Amino acid sequence: MAYCASVSSVLTRYAGSVLLAAGLVTAALGQDYGDVPYVQTPTNIVDTMLNLAKIRADDYVIDLGSGDGRMVITAAKKYGARGFGVELDRRLVRLANASAAKAGVADRAVFYQRDLHETDVSPATVVTLYLLPEVNLMIRAKLLDTLRPGTRVVSHDYDMGRWQPDYQTELEAPGKTVGAVKTSKIFYWMVPGNAAGRWYWKVTQDAKAPAFELILEQTFQRLAGTLTIGGERAQMETVQLEGDRIRLVASSEKGSARARYEFSGKIVNHAIEGKGHVIRGQERHAVSWNAARIESWDPRHFALRGVPPCKEMGVPCGAR
Repeated sequence: MAYCASVSSVLTRYAGSVLLAAGLVTAALGQDYGDVPYVQTPTNIVDTMLNLAKIRADDYVIDLGSGDGRMVITAAKKYGARGFGVELDRRLVRLANASAAKAGVADRAVFYQRDLHETDVSPATVVTLYLLPEVNLMIRAKLLDTLRPGTRVVSHDYDMGRWQPDYQTELEAPGKTVGAVKTSKIFYWMVPGNAAGRWYWKVTQDAKAPAFELILEQTFQRLAGTLTIGGERAQMETVQLEGDRIRLVASSEKGSARARYEFSGKIVNHAIEGKGHVIRGQERHAVSWNAARIESWDPRHFALRGVPPCKEMGVPCGAR
């Protein structure tokens, strides 16, 4: 599938219909939207995507390329959530709104004829996608920059390139109307907060207590770095970022004194607020975790902004 030259102007037109077979995609590039059939998401895939996103009644779901509206309608009817879908084909928009009314959820599920690239996604707590690979890459930076940390993103069949999913699965899709193999892949991400930088804290108010200094590099939700305690290098066993929540487990050994540290907290601007434990032998002490970011830098994935999707996919730019 080598197509990249005019994806911004061409592939956007297919946001509401997903062309899965390579032959269909290639042929579609030279056609108008009305000549290309859209592909419905099988009911079991809709259910699995919403289950994976852990939809709740207080969620706001935005479906980009909403087709006949089944994703947002199901979220509203089954879980009591609210939201909207955007679609370029006015016929599908009319169908989706009529289906929402028939299902009794028109007050919670609305559909608009709108370009997904021009859609404000900031209200979402959940974003669902069934787009083409290039379109996923086109909107990746927008999702990361606009959505609040902790927002869940679920995509049918296509991933987000270098933004590795937090979870993925593949399951039977007997209702799928294209493709020789009737299976579907589902990818799940949680939008990460910004943890990159140099962090400093102490575990007590004692001025003589050792200072903790944590240096973190970040690529999407993946963290790596170093931790020093009182100037001595500590061993980081775990450092995890889930939305704006960060978890750190480390240990240090100085002479015969060995200690293990467990911290869990929330990133709020340039601070981490949370709790932790210090374990020495059989003793376990609860502590507050109040860290300050004393130096900040961009996560490494910021460097991917502006990289053409074709380059990231490894296909010739300009090929059709």
